[in-house]
Amino acid sequence: MTGLEPISADMIDFYVGRPDVVIIDLRSEEEFTSGHIRGAVNIPYDDAEEKIQYSRRKVLLLYCERGASSLAMGKQLAERGYQVKSVIGGIRAYRGRNFVIA
Repeated sequence: MTGLEPISADMIDFYVGRPDVVIIDLRSEEEFTSGHIRGAVNIPYDDAEEKIQYSRRKVLLLYCERGASSLAMGKQLAERGYQVKSVIGGIRAYRGRNFVIA
């Protein structure tokens, strides 16, 4: 199943640590090191279209600062056959237990 599903930031903790999910932080490296979701990989938005090359069996959970960039990239990736979840409100909306500072 492919497609794009916007999800609430409250749902992030459900996906952390799952082997079938890749959590991708689309913010800059500086923003990523100031704090990110545990287990996330940092692929800045400007590089994401060419650098995101995961198995189509994986669910890609995308987040950015406020949600607009992850939604835009999510649409592009869904068109390429990925199953994508985009966090509404981005990292600013997240108040879960899996926030870490690098």
